[in-house]
Amino acid sequence: MEMLQNFYETTLAALKNAKNDRLWFKTNTKLGKVYLEREEFNKVANVIRQLKQTCNTGSHETDPHKGTQLLEVYALEIQLHTEQKNHKLLKELYERSLKVRSAIPHPLIMSVIRECGGKMHLRSGDYEKAYTDFFEAFKNYDEAGNPRRINCLKYLILTSMLLQSAINPFDSQEAKPYKNDEEIKAMTDLISAFQNNNMKDFERIFQENKESLMADHFVHEHIAALLKHVRTKVLLILVQPYKNVRLSFISKELGISLEDVESLLVSCILDGQIEGRIDQVNKVMITKKTSCDDKYVAMDGLMEQIKKLSLTIGV
Repeated sequence: MEMLQNFYETTLAALKNAKNDRLWFKTNTKLGKVYLEREEFNKVANVIRQLKQTCNTGSHETDPHKGTQLLEVYALEIQLHTEQKNHKLLKELYERSLKVRSAIPHPLIMSVIRECGGKMHLRSGDYEKAYTDFFEAFKNYDEAGNPRRINCLKYLILTSMLLQSAINPFDSQEAKPYKNDEEIKAMTDLISAFQNNNMKDFERIFQENKESLMADHFVHEHIAALLKHVRTKVLLILVQPYKNVRLSFISKELGISLEDVESLLVSCILDGQIEGRIDQVNKVMITKKTSCDDKYVAMDGLMEQIKKLSLTIGV
């Protein structure tokens, strides 16, 4: 990487003297990407400033004929803000990039913008927009023949589970050919267990592939939220038929400790997903359910009141 950096820096010096603007722009963009990979963010910002100047007219306004180059600069800047988790600037820049019309960008440029947009939306909890962006990024990476299509497919599956969608990403024509790809087998197995509400399989698959799943920093960042979503989904199905449920039963079914069960139940109660309380002494979840008998008693009482009212008014 250092050798590549030295090459680009030397080339830039020569191109500046030769006044070859087009090649200078391309080389400087590549140098910015090298700086980004090396996490030399101040140098990336400096490159972006230089590149932006070339996209302006003499009056410092954006040149309408340089939309394609501007999108390349935006893609680099969006990656920088994504790495630095500068969400406010990232959102502004992302929205600005989607409004550029005077451009015929390479699919790779749009895939970078869409991937970063997907990460931004997922971090802010906007799962539907994240799903759309990751799908668009995947399609563009696939069109460009770029291996990052697999990463975006992983993020698409992750988002689908967080969205609690019944739609399988592999139902789409574009994603179907990658369903049995070894690199995403763990994610494919996870979404299968998720859609079947099989928590035991989900936990087993996760534990067996934990190292490879956690190797992706972005997936790692959202694993805790994913596990909570999946456990909550199965928990709500488990407790639904019962008035009283032992915490030990939930613990066994979800494959988690009693402490984690209590924490999950408290979260569900506070969010209004479950009406009830936890009996700490007996370790039982008591839900506020109205039995059929209670409903009939209430109905009989209502009918009696209507009958009395009818007699009173002489109907």
